[in-house]
Amino acid sequence: MAREKGEKVIALNRRARHEYTIEKTYEAGLVLTGTEVKSLRAGHANLTDGYAYIDRGEAWLDQVSIPQYSQGTWNNHAAKRQRKLLLHKDEIVKLGQKAAAGGYTLVPLKLYFVDGRAKVEIGLAKGKTLYDKRQTLRERQDKREADRAMRTRNRVGE
Repeated sequence: MAREKGEKVIALNRRARHEYTIEKTYEAGLVLTGTEVKSLRAGHANLTDGYAYIDRGEAWLDQVSIPQYSQGTWNNHAAKRQRKLLLHKDEIVKLGQKAAAGGYTLVPLKLYFVDGRAKVEIGLAKGKTLYDKRQTLRERQDKREADRAMRTRNRVGE
């Protein structure tokens, strides 16, 4: 049986990039049950309410919704259970220190498969104020208008 190659994205957390400024990202493995993996392969997951935390030297992912597998039996999993993250010890220590210092939180950004293994991208994030959110939207709109003006100008010159 041939193994999967490449990256297959299951879920993105677009809201996190709007609500937070992402300082650094980490790739972590996930400890999952069989029905969770089958549900992910079907493309079902929701990261919007999720967060990660460090507890007694271990990293955990909480409030990430992986719906129950439709063909699962009595052995099916709970949709919003805590899941252990697989990170290197030094990464766990760094993240724990940053989160404990205050002002930072750990947010899941992307859930995906890499060569058949489930991974989650965790971002070390700082919350944005309302002003920062407006500023980001304004910059994005200005860039879009500038691109549009350049396109029209290039078309006229042809």
